[in-house]
Amino acid sequence: MGWRKSRMANTATEASLDLHIEGMTCASCVGHVERALSRVVGVTGVNVNLATERAHIELADGTDTAGITPQLISSVEKAGYDASLLTTDATAIDDKEEERNNLQRQLWIAALLTLPVFLLEMGGHLIPALHHWIIATLGNNHWIIQAILTTWVMFGPGQVFYRKGLPALFRLQPDMNSLVALGSLAAWGYSLVATFKADWLPAQAVHVYYEAAAVIVTLILLGRLLEARAKGRTSEAIRQLIKLQPHKAQRLRDGQPEEVDVTALKPGDVVLVRPGERIPMDGQLLEGQSYVDESMMTGEPLPINKKAGDNLIGGTLNTTGSLTYRLTHVGKDTLLARIIQLVEQAQGSKLPIQAVVDQVTRWFVPAVMLIALVTFAVWLAVGPQPALSFALVNAVAVLIIACPCAMGLATPTSIMVATGRAANLGILFRRGDALQTLAEVRVIAFDKTGTLTQGKPELTDFIVADGINSAELLALAAAAEQHSEHPIAQALIKAAAAQALTLPRLLQFEAIPGFGLKAKLETPAGEQILYIGADRLMVHIGLAIDSLSANAERLAHEGKTPIYLAVNGRVAGIMALADTIKPGTREALDTLHQLGYKLAMVSGDNTRTAQAIARQLGIDDVVAEVLPEQKVNVVKTLRQRKGKIAFVGDGINDAPALAEADVGLAMGTGTDIAIESADVVLVRGDVNAVAQGLGLAQATMRNIKQNLFWAFAYNVALIPLAAGLAYPVLGILLSPVFAAGAMALSSVFVVTNALRLRSWRAT
Repeated sequence: MGWRKSRMANTATEASLDLHIEGMTCASCVGHVERALSRVVGVTGVNVNLATERAHIELADGTDTAGITPQLISSVEKAGYDASLLTTDATAIDDKEEERNNLQRQLWIAALLTLPVFLLEMGGHLIPALHHWIIATLGNNHWIIQAILTTWVMFGPGQVFYRKGLPALFRLQPDMNSLVALGSLAAWGYSLVATFKADWLPAQAVHVYYEAAAVIVTLILLGRLLEARAKGRTSEAIRQLIKLQPHKAQRLRDGQPEEVDVTALKPGDVVLVRPGERIPMDGQLLEGQSYVDESMMTGEPLPINKKAGDNLIGGTLNTTGSLTYRLTHVGKDTLLARIIQLVEQAQGSKLPIQAVVDQVTRWFVPAVMLIALVTFAVWLAVGPQPALSFALVNAVAVLIIACPCAMGLATPTSIMVATGRAANLGILFRRGDALQTLAEVRVIAFDKTGTLTQGKPELTDFIVADGINSAELLALAAAAEQHSEHPIAQALIKAAAAQALTLPRLLQFEAIPGFGLKAKLETPAGEQILYIGADRLMVHIGLAIDSLSANAERLAHEGKTPIYLAVNGRVAGIMALADTIKPGTREALDTLHQLGYKLAMVSGDNTRTAQAIARQLGIDDVVAEVLPEQKVNVVKTLRQRKGKIAFVGDGINDAPALAEADVGLAMGTGTDIAIESADVVLVRGDVNAVAQGLGLAQATMRNIKQNLFWAFAYNVALIPLAAGLAYPVLGILLSPVFAAGAMALSSVFVVTNALRLRSWRAT
């Protein structure tokens, strides 16, 4: 993905850079990397994400991205981690799969070596007969066997903890690896002394804890493998999107298809897509008709009927017929590529709630080390005999139990899964923090035209005077308007086509500026003179409209535009055109009302029309006849009165309001400018997606709070237990082995809880 121009609204930076970071294991690692990157001159903002292993760096205006990249990578490496320019493709995903496979191999080796150590030490305690057999067969040599196997575990599969953790400790930037390294080395070193230099210790303190060191390493490797597998599933949305794009395409040259790599395609190329094949790039259909499955891109469950002139989306599946189409967008300009980029950006974002976690975890690891040191000193000073053994075991348990992995994963894993699920539903979060803000909004303001309504007028009513044939009058009107591009003309032609009417021949056409039109038409009954216009045209030509005025008043009250028709000097009928409400809009707004939201509509249309639409939809507040720049003030006013606000729009005139709102939601069927100004893009242009987005945002915040509660409560509750505070009262001590298992499971719990969002559905 490399570097790109920053697309964030209201930012002082011009460019941004994304790095892939390797070696991070906990929340404190994130803090170390962020501080290292922040110190590089030219960096104005840094966001490091543990779950995505990604660093997003905002750069000052004019910064040379190519020149600063080596400095950024060097800074990360000096902090003890590996960095490279971010790439998101199948190769990168395969690399992560190879990492998981390697981790699994290391775990198997560690487990096979640890098992005999565990049986030799703990088996003897649990089964007296086994203990007698070990002593009779091996004597004290079984300690030597344990020492060899444990050393192999620690410096073979477990070497990563020491390679990363000890240098971090020496840099005074300890992380999770440092805690594991200190805990396991302490248990291993103490055991070596007890095995080979027992006279250095008091007689009652000569014990070995090889099984603790070996099991700690093995269990934490197990936790990392489970965590890696779960994190792999959080990126499933990206993986599936990448797989949508085919590698080959059938390009037409002189009418003959030739198979080419999709990277060779250019705008203007003509491509053939057969049934069952995926559409390579975005374009416009030239020939053929077929049903295209766009579900993975838009969330629309049913295939869409495509015919000549329709747009095709790259990555969607052609199901029934052959299609020939011309490419309009290729490579990174396609909708699929933009969706992948938006999902990546959202997944790498940091929510405001994460700031609290960052503050806590920055000091957490040093605080744990201090607690472990105090625990060791107190047990050594006042603990029962063998005090040295008790001091060691409890200090190691504190170090192991407190690893802040779960804290670092609590927020980003939920964001990854939620934004991926949203993409499947046709909802694209351009910024991950919009999830939190969207969950906090109290009022939702909608643009009217193109958002709640179709954005183009349709013939809604056609009322004729006594003795007039409705079909004949509609055919006359459509024939008179057939050469016009005016929206009214298009609505009439569409209505006539729906009834399969035969249009009479147009003999003469005359526009009457400010009033309407006059037309002469040839019909089987002879020539007809037709007038079409508002009531003032009828008055202008001297015709009375009393017989239809009541109907006209009713239509106007409903927000429709009444238009009169006169034939051969007689008022023949009245028709109404209106921008009709999109299907399903009323149901979607009812759902939002039931969820407790206040709804507003902001429109540049006249007040009567806007209020009529609002009555039909049950909208609470209507602000009409506003200019684009005035919509910003309306958003500000609504926010002051009712709290955080989301604005939903689709046009260029909505861009300022989308940017001003706490969360801007743009219809994906709208303009690029509106989409670029929004925080959330609704690909389908369906108001139902607003309710889905709000519901998913609320579910995500609940999920994050559950994760954070578990991560914090877990550490707060178990550190005192690991330190041995329950021993004087209950006689309970937490073994380092159980501490390692509990620590690993805490991370797995957090990631697994986040994965529940993959199956989220609106209720």
